[in-house]
Amino acid sequence: MKLILRQMGLYRGKITISMAIKLAGAMTELLIPYILEHLIDEVVPLGRLELVLLWSALMILTAILTRQLNVWANRIAIDNAHRVSYDVRQALFARTANLSGAQFDRFGLPSLISRMTSDSYNVQSCVQALQTMCVRMPMMLLGGIAVTLAMDAPLASILLVIVPVLVVVILCVSRYGIPLYRRVQARLDEVVRVMREDITGIRVVKALSKTAYEKQHFARENEAMTRADIRASTIMAIPGPLMQMCLNLGLTLVVWVGARRVYTGAIKPGVILAFLTYFNMVIQGVMGINRIFIMLSKATASANRIEQVLSLEPDQRVLLPEEAKTPQGEEFIRFEHVSFHYDADAGDGQEREKCLSDISFALKRGESLGIIGPTGCGKTTIVNLLMRFYDVEEGGVFVDGRDVRTYQLDALRRKFGVVFQNDMVFYNSLRENIRFGRPLEDRALLAAVEDAAAMEYVGSLDDGLSHQAEIKGANLSGGQKQRMLIARALAGDPEILILDDSSSALDYQTDAALRRAIQAHHSRSTTIMVAQRVSSIQSMTHILVMDDGRAIGYGTHQELLETCPAYREIYRAQMGALA
Repeated sequence: MKLILRQMGLYRGKITISMAIKLAGAMTELLIPYILEHLIDEVVPLGRLELVLLWSALMILTAILTRQLNVWANRIAIDNAHRVSYDVRQALFARTANLSGAQFDRFGLPSLISRMTSDSYNVQSCVQALQTMCVRMPMMLLGGIAVTLAMDAPLASILLVIVPVLVVVILCVSRYGIPLYRRVQARLDEVVRVMREDITGIRVVKALSKTAYEKQHFARENEAMTRADIRASTIMAIPGPLMQMCLNLGLTLVVWVGARRVYTGAIKPGVILAFLTYFNMVIQGVMGINRIFIMLSKATASANRIEQVLSLEPDQRVLLPEEAKTPQGEEFIRFEHVSFHYDADAGDGQEREKCLSDISFALKRGESLGIIGPTGCGKTTIVNLLMRFYDVEEGGVFVDGRDVRTYQLDALRRKFGVVFQNDMVFYNSLRENIRFGRPLEDRALLAAVEDAAAMEYVGSLDDGLSHQAEIKGANLSGGQKQRMLIARALAGDPEILILDDSSSALDYQTDAALRRAIQAHHSRSTTIMVAQRVSSIQSMTHILVMDDGRAIGYGTHQELLETCPAYREIYRAQMGALA
């Protein structure tokens, strides 16, 4: 709730105007039954048509004014709510984009997506309701009671008995709303996760004839969320029927008691008509307050989930030089006895198997490193630590003679050109996918396309670099996609070029052409290539052989053939297959 109030505070001027107009509209609405009572009891008995028409016109004008004030207030409230929601989404996106790898893993992508979509929408709905319903409904309730007390206290006592009962019920039920809706949002996270996985992997699902299986999987998660939502909505709906019953009972009592008082001459007939209208207003006010509590329960649960992300303190601060480690050599890139595991913050006290254990290597500027090993051996983790997506637990990672933790993250990552495994092609032109917001001319883009061995493909397109790539590059083949991603990495002429299994979809001839182009035109870049094929890395200055998080071989291609049995086995298996 603090998040909602804090964001509303940024627009307090416009919100105050909206609420003031809404208050004026509620006050004019309260006048309508009073004018009706006066018209029936005081004006009509006079038998003067002009007075009847005058008061009737006043009643119509009051109704029109009420409508216009409410429309005006609602428009301002909607605009304010959208602005607050926009700010929340912007802040949430910016904070999500700056989460460390460990923090991102802690929340998970589906949860972050649902916080940015459904949770921010709940906040928007709440902000709008706070400006409209939170003014009008209490005014209907309190104003209606005040006017009826002034008109006839005995009839008003019916309201004074019924309303407190309903308010107590609403407060008791609403105590359970926030935890229930928090569970609903957590279940929604799971539904988003399963949906995202199934849609992303739909080709695999269809290829393995597992459509029915995944439908059942999604149905289970959908059913769990639906049950949680039904439970929350059922409990929060308890006051509704009770209010309706009290409304009917109250109306009956008003008519019965009012008729007796008219019969005794204590009040006039118009009072009963006015009371019936005011009674409806008061009960609407109570029911509206109930809806406000339901909306607040949802919004508070959502705001708390958003606040969990926004209030998260950065866990990767920039170290001062005196706090950082000092490299033991002058090489451009150095790993010194690095150890790491991903669940370091789990905090359960259990010993965890390390993803990397005592990794050391060094590269001079312009040298190259090939990393090879079985799946899950820690190859990509080395890249993650070098770019400081995660921080090392033991040892040190150094770039250009400095601990990577002493760099501002943007300054560090501007040194890199990277192609990750399963990297993203965005829904945009090939030109903008390669340029990616950098001030690069078409000449540099075409040179990168040439070096990435993609010129033949781009040249075959009628619109060339203006060709539109579909979402996730759906209209590109695997090889075409990888070559566009490599062109993106090369276009900025980076100091450090990282290719993480980026040639797996390329044939051997294209892969060889790519390596030749990198050596010829990007020799100043220090290159790190993660690969599964020996042919992709055998010309590298250094080769690191990984297995189960450990370095089991390091040297040139020829040295490893002589000293590393695992590398020799990989080489013979692959070269034999080629033969």
